[in-house]
Amino acid sequence: MVSHPPSAPPHVTCLGEALIVLSAQRGPLERSSTFTRGAAGAEMNVATTLAALGIATSVITRVGDDGFGRYLTAHLAAAGIDTTAVITDPSRPTGLYVKERSGGTAYPNDLPPGESRMQYYRRESASSAFALDDLARPQVAQVLAKTSVIHVSGITPALSGTSRELVAHLMHGPQRHSFDLNHRPALWSDVPRAADVLADCVRSSSIVLMGLDEADAVFGTASPSQIRAEFPEPEYLVVKNDAHHVTGFHGDVVVEVPSLTVEVVEKIGAGDAFAGGFLAGVAT
Repeated sequence: MVSHPPSAPPHVTCLGEALIVLSAQRGPLERSSTFTRGAAGAEMNVATTLAALGIATSVITRVGDDGFGRYLTAHLAAAGIDTTAVITDPSRPTGLYVKERSGGTAYPNDLPPGESRMQYYRRESASSAFALDDLARPQVAQVLAKTSVIHVSGITPALSGTSRELVAHLMHGPQRHSFDLNHRPALWSDVPRAADVLADCVRSSSIVLMGLDEADAVFGTASPSQIRAEFPEPEYLVVKNDAHHVTGFHGDVVVEVPSLTVEVVEKIGAGDAFAGGFLAGVAT
């Protein structure tokens, strides 16, 4: 672990995919004629939350040499995030996804009330080309040199074989690591022994967050205690059980907190906001 003076403020770097989101007007996608542009990507959402909470934050990501890439870079900078390690790829486009939202209508293919669906266009995108060579870039090395905590999600190693190599290298590096399982089965469909890759990320991190359902799907663990028994390595392990409770482990201490009852306006990004808030609390 990197040694920092006790008075040194934390500096968190979020490494991962930056995406454009195009939100369709409510109703079936085939009936939508207008879309609202926004910024997305799990680690980028966490970085935005951290910066809003006053934590010094950088991002390491890749975007295309296009208008979407320039928009994402400017958006992150406007949020108070250090973007000096944003890599512009001259030959690959910025990734994006289209979000379809329920319109509450009787039209065929409309989603149930409160539901949304994403269609991703990230294959061969700039972020899918993450590679070990990126660490040799001066701007990336400079950001890592001032970083006390690196945050990554399970989406990043799923993007490509070279992305997995990069994440594996960083996970065994000197910084403290934060990892959100963030399991996306479709991204791992062609990867043998994906659970082993994700388990290595968990064991190499000091701060880990995961949902009980996704942990069961990936590791076959049906309870927080089983997850902790399988992964005793992280200093902090947080298991979210959807609308029921959150179980937190800090060493041998266990705390269970019931979930709040709220009106759900938008599910997408809730886990990233939770990760950012928790990380801001334990990184200081």
